[in-house]
Amino acid sequence: MIQTKKLSALSTEQLAQELAHGGVLLRVPPFVMHITSPIPVVAQGLRALYGEHELVRDPATFTDFRVSVRSEWRFLKRVCVFEMDGFKPFTPLAYGEAFAFLEWGMNWCITSHCHNWLTIHSAVLEKNGRAVLLPAPPGSGKSTLCAALMLHGWRLLSDEMALLDPATGLVTPAPRPVSLKNASIEVIRPRAQGLNFGPVAHDTLKGTVAHMQVSADSLAKAHVPALPAWVVFPKYVKGALLTVRDHPKSQALVALASNSFNHHVHGRTGFEAVADLIERCACHDLEYASLEDALGWFDALEAQP
Repeated sequence: MIQTKKLSALSTEQLAQELAHGGVLLRVPPFVMHITSPIPVVAQGLRALYGEHELVRDPATFTDFRVSVRSEWRFLKRVCVFEMDGFKPFTPLAYGEAFAFLEWGMNWCITSHCHNWLTIHSAVLEKNGRAVLLPAPPGSGKSTLCAALMLHGWRLLSDEMALLDPATGLVTPAPRPVSLKNASIEVIRPRAQGLNFGPVAHDTLKGTVAHMQVSADSLAKAHVPALPAWVVFPKYVKGALLTVRDHPKSQALVALASNSFNHHVHGRTGFEAVADLIERCACHDLEYASLEDALGWFDALEAQP
């Protein structure tokens, strides 16, 4: 019988060797990823952020995705390239962005190929059996708020995508490191006691990017789906007082459908799944400047029957 062990059982040096020579099988719920990379920062990031994840040692285990981040020379400049089964879907990035590229590439694998779910661009968290979706455009503070809620006792299902089962209406957890950008990195870092931060990628198209480890509770309950109860559209506005408004359900339906990566695959079934979700959820707009005020509002929201 093959015993399971965590990725943290490997030193950074051992992990780097395995990544460079054959790769590692890593359970990243609900998937198994085969990851290869000879780039040192990838090993550093994986060990810091995925140390508590299962290192799969059974070669007969089904692998959902085979991905790699490799280095190349382009015009006398060293860059990194993301591949899935040898396919290169993206323009190469700066060599120092290799770990962030792996994270973004894994997101692409899921949103582009996992069509048993309706996939919606939204953070998702759960508390006491009820989930909240946080759909928002870049720059709205979604990931910052998502990280703060996870550190405030909410279970993270994802900071990037809601995997909605059209048949049951449940969201399948896919807890992975939270992507933080620019000023939000230092806003969240003091709150994240006991959780690791991964390598910092500078001067990306998104600015400065770093990832924060998922909480132990979120990872331990990665097998437990959740039923959405709220859809909250957050917006950080510097200096603003906390303001909450009801979001019209018709507009919320359009927003979620428009932010689905694969609604065209599901057709009518997918549209009806989103409509059912909106019908049973309370929908709000949340504008805030203070994280403490926002967290207090979520506490009050969750306390309601």
